[in-house]
Amino acid sequence: MARHRGTAQTEVLDVRAAYAAHGPELYRFALRQLGDGGAAQDVVQEVFLRAWRAAGSYDPQLASLRTWLFTIARNVVVDEARRFAVRPWQRDLTDDVEPPAASGPGLDERLVDAWVVEEALRRIGPEHRTAIVQTHLRGRPHAEVAAELGVPVGTVRSRVFYGLKALRLAMEEMGVEP
Repeated sequence: MARHRGTAQTEVLDVRAAYAAHGPELYRFALRQLGDGGAAQDVVQEVFLRAWRAAGSYDPQLASLRTWLFTIARNVVVDEARRFAVRPWQRDLTDDVEPPAASGPGLDERLVDAWVVEEALRRIGPEHRTAIVQTHLRGRPHAEVAAELGVPVGTVRSRVFYGLKALRLAMEEMGVEP
């Protein structure tokens, strides 16, 4: 997906390869989120358009191509859902499908969020990562984690605090919108 020096044909082949590898899965993700086949097709098209435009900023060391594309897709789905919320009559013009339930993020969105967090956790230091995983993701008390690591409780709290700041920065670098 990274831009190569050379012809536009090389870039088209990269986009085609990415589409062949991830397009159907992105479509299913968008369809489950939006409940509208036409909107899901629009989302996939927009994902690859944004990816093509930002190909030069894609860094495989920051995130896998799959994670990068799904992060873009999540943002596009949110944009599309907001558009439908502002103009609900547009959905009625194109389809008789009921809008998705607004009870919270679906399984697909939570899965993409988990992939993004996992990628971001890989980008921060091991001490910060351990403190965040143990306290936030596994729900263990700070004192228990501190005893296990052989450090003061204040050190664990500090690692969590600065680790969360680093995690937020890593996610921003990956293109995740709050």
